[in-house]
Amino acid sequence: MATIFFFSTQKNLYAISTFLLLTLFLVSLLYFSKQALEPNLSLYRDHYYSTLSVSLNTRSEDLLNIHVPVSQNLSRNSNGSVQDSRNSNGSVQKSRNSEGLIDHSRNSNGSVQDSRNSNDSVQNSRNSEGLIANSRNSNGSVGNLRNPKGFQEDDESSVLENISDFSASDVTEGVKWKVSCDLYTGSWVKDEENYPIYKAGSCPFVDEAYDCQRNGRKDSQYTHWRWKPNGCDIPRFNATDFLTRLRGKRLMLVGDSMNRNQFESLLCMLYEGLSNKSKMYEIHGYKITKGRGYYIFKFEDYNCTVEFVRSHFLVREGTRVNGQGNNNPTLSIDKIDKSANRWKRVDILIFNTGHWWTHGKTSRGKNYFKEGDYVYPKFDAVEAYKKSMSTWAKWIDKNVDAGKSVFYRGYSSAHFRGGDWDSGGSCNGETELIKSGAILDDYPVKMKIVQDVIHEMKFPVVLLNITKLTNFRKDGHPSVYGKNRTMDEGKKISTRRQDCSHWCLPGVPDAWNELIYANLVLRTR
Repeated sequence: MATIFFFSTQKNLYAISTFLLLTLFLVSLLYFSKQALEPNLSLYRDHYYSTLSVSLNTRSEDLLNIHVPVSQNLSRNSNGSVQDSRNSNGSVQKSRNSEGLIDHSRNSNGSVQDSRNSNDSVQNSRNSEGLIANSRNSNGSVGNLRNPKGFQEDDESSVLENISDFSASDVTEGVKWKVSCDLYTGSWVKDEENYPIYKAGSCPFVDEAYDCQRNGRKDSQYTHWRWKPNGCDIPRFNATDFLTRLRGKRLMLVGDSMNRNQFESLLCMLYEGLSNKSKMYEIHGYKITKGRGYYIFKFEDYNCTVEFVRSHFLVREGTRVNGQGNNNPTLSIDKIDKSANRWKRVDILIFNTGHWWTHGKTSRGKNYFKEGDYVYPKFDAVEAYKKSMSTWAKWIDKNVDAGKSVFYRGYSSAHFRGGDWDSGGSCNGETELIKSGAILDDYPVKMKIVQDVIHEMKFPVVLLNITKLTNFRKDGHPSVYGKNRTMDEGKKISTRRQDCSHWCLPGVPDAWNELIYANLVLRTR
């Protein structure tokens, strides 16, 4: 019995020992597995998402809620340990990889730092997804300009904490535009807090004809209006983002003095957003005047240009010798304008024509319109306009490469009362918008022609249809303030010739450029 009891006890002790050893083994295995997995798990520790589905009904301020994946750029050694990817001076450059993830810049002590240039400012950069790295000056403030609510800088150590530095363009992929939203149907909303985008008299590129405040206009309410489409909002204009999209490219406005009006507006809007304004200049040193027809403005920090080429009709102007030996003007409606060679090398083109088609010799059409070598004794101006637009459309389809952008800016309404531009028409003293009446629904036949021509084109031209939004704005023209006068007390301003076609700057053309910006944001892939 003693022997049986001894062997039974030994068997129990062996079972208990085996159980304890097995338990210890499993606990050890679990512990070391956790330790081994921790480095891999740490790769995702800083991986966050802030997402929001944005519809056009959201205000432009809400577009700042963006989808930004953030992760550290870590590489693995041959021994399986994780280390930062560092450059020769031991710091990691801040950049974005092809997936849009942010690779934090870390110095030798592991803290996050920005990669700065010689003047201690962080340069803007754009990744393949169109996101912008923050632009900061030496005191750490955002060197950007206008974000939708005037947000200022936050802590640089966290991208997600710095959401307000991103513009509406950063959420292009997240914006869901309603099919029913028409950017060009809406109303003007008073916004004295954010408009004008640049102060009257602050921009050196406004020529005398549009510098109404400097020319003596006292009221300024016409500068405080913002265009608001029905059912949606457009992103607030951001000069830094606009120029970043334009980096390494050329933008050109081609057309008559109305396009020069818009050109000067765009220059001012971009100039307002530059921290170093000396880096923007006309490459030949030309001052803008109505006498010169070609300007190239360079933006050094972005290696891009904004240009203007004068072309009253987009087709070729010429002359013929009449029976008396005198030169008479002609318009070849089947030949593109001579400046077209300049258009070919441009990335973004903005065209217009219209107001010169109402001038005397054009509207009369006598011995003026030409096809081939034949000058028509009499030809209908509307039909000539249609043929000219077809000539322009064929040139675009044949010569503009896919991947470039072409806009056609629609007819801008004039507001003469009691006559026309050359027959005593006036708009002096207008300070209110038109609130009702037939003019608000006025739509010129030339615009219907443009729509039909663009519809038949192969190239996807964007029609910037600003006609109806300008119908409201009888208050925005220079009228008698298109000339700089030293005003003596009691001296009357001549009201003989008034400009009720062009626009004061700042003013209505700023909204056209906001719509250009909105279209560029929407078309970002």
